[in-house]
Amino acid sequence: MVNNEVFLQQMQEGLSEIVKPYQRQLDQQQKMAELVNLCLRHAGRDDFIALDELLKTKKAEAVENEESLKGCKEFFDRLRAYANEKVERYRIQFIEDLRARAEEAALPLAVDFPRLSSLKGIEATVDFSQRTSTINKKTLKSIDPRRIVSALLKAKRELYDRPFEAQSFVNGLHQTYKEILKKENLAPGHAVPVQRFYFEYVMSLQSKAFLQDMAKGKFRGYSVDQFGVDIWRYFQSATGGTSEGYALQLRAGRNNSLWLIDSDGEKRQITGISFQKVKS
Repeated sequence: MVNNEVFLQQMQEGLSEIVKPYQRQLDQQQKMAELVNLCLRHAGRDDFIALDELLKTKKAEAVENEESLKGCKEFFDRLRAYANEKVERYRIQFIEDLRARAEEAALPLAVDFPRLSSLKGIEATVDFSQRTSTINKKTLKSIDPRRIVSALLKAKRELYDRPFEAQSFVNGLHQTYKEILKKENLAPGHAVPVQRFYFEYVMSLQSKAFLQDMAKGKFRGYSVDQFGVDIWRYFQSATGGTSEGYALQLRAGRNNSLWLIDSDGEKRQITGISFQKVKS
C-alpha cells in the first residue's frame, strides 16, 4: 500500500512542475500590464520626466515586442516624442525646481550646472542628454529633481547623520598610526601609506565577534567617503590634536592615493598620513 504522505508529496511536486511555466507567463503578463498602467498614470499627471525615463527602459521595449500588446508601440512612440521634447524644454526650469526641492528638504545646495554640491563630500553632476545624474560616483538613472534631492539626502545621512566625536576620532587614528609604526619599525613622524592606514583603521573599528570568524554580516562598513568627511569634521572642530599632543597631517600625491578632504575643505588625492608633535 502506497504511503499517503509520499503519494500526496508526489502529486504536489508533479502539479507544481506543470503550473510553473504557466505561472511565469502570468507573472510576466502582470508586470507588463503594470508598466502600461504606470505609463497611463504618468501621462494623466503630465509627469513628462517620469514618462520619458519609463519609456526608455527595457521593460517598455518588452511590452512593445509582446504580440498581445503590439498596439502599444504606436502610443509609446508618440509619448516618447512628446516627453523628450518637454524634457529638453525643461532645462531652464530644472535648476529652479531643484533648488526648491532642496530648500523644502532643508538641504544646502550649490548649483553650477551641470555640477551640484551640498555639504563637504557630497557632489553630483547632471547629464540631461543621457537622462542620468551621478551622486558621489553612484549613477541615478533620472534627472527628476525629487529623486536627485532624495539621493543627496541619502548621501547626507550616510556621511553626516552618524555619531561623531572629534577627540575620540583623532585619538583612534593616532592609535592606528602608532601600531603601524611599531609593526614596520618606523620612526615617529614618518608618513605611512594612506591605503594601508585606511585598511588598518577600518579593521580597528570591527567587533571582536567579526575578528573571530570574519562573518560578512558582522562587518562594520566604513567607506572612504565617510573617512574623508570625518577628517574634515575633525579639522573643523576645536580639538587641536590628540590627547597626547599630536597633530594629524596629510601628504598630497597621486600614486596609491585616496580622495580625502583637507583642512581647507578641498578634496585632494592623499598618499600619506602622519602625526607630528605639537610644539608647546
